[in-house]
Amino acid sequence: MLSPADLDEVDHAIIAALRQDGRTAFAQIAQQLNVSPGMIRVRYNRLVQLGYLQVVAITNPLRLGYHTMAIIGIRADGSRLVAIAEQIAALEEIDYLVITTGRFDILAEVTCRNQEDLLHFLTEKLYKIDGVHEAESFVHLKIVKEVYF
Repeated sequence: MLSPADLDEVDHAIIAALRQDGRTAFAQIAQQLNVSPGMIRVRYNRLVQLGYLQVVAITNPLRLGYHTMAIIGIRADGSRLVAIAEQIAALEEIDYLVITTGRFDILAEVTCRNQEDLLHFLTEKLYKIDGVHEAESFVHLKIVKEVYF
């Protein structure tokens, strides 16, 4: 298994090129780096296999009809925190979920079609999970910056 220190300039260049555009051809990356496309393919496959790289399609929720996004701070039963977080993570509206320190035990990002769907999510799904004590919603007004590292 490689450590981040074991990645060389070529590995970092492949990652950087694919972060810009995940559809970039290996031949194009190879030309930029003055190496063979075969070398890029081998390096790419290794980076994927070892979990350093995953190429996926990123959708635009607004264009798909999802106009209400929020971050929800959740307080939960500490003795079952991981199990509760896993139950919440399984809900289809959840895009991102972390267990945190501080005021909230869990922070979750949700995407819903509208405010009515967000209300349904909160009342009929989230609050019905045993061990969820309290939640505070922060509705997105405008996304100013969004980076996929």
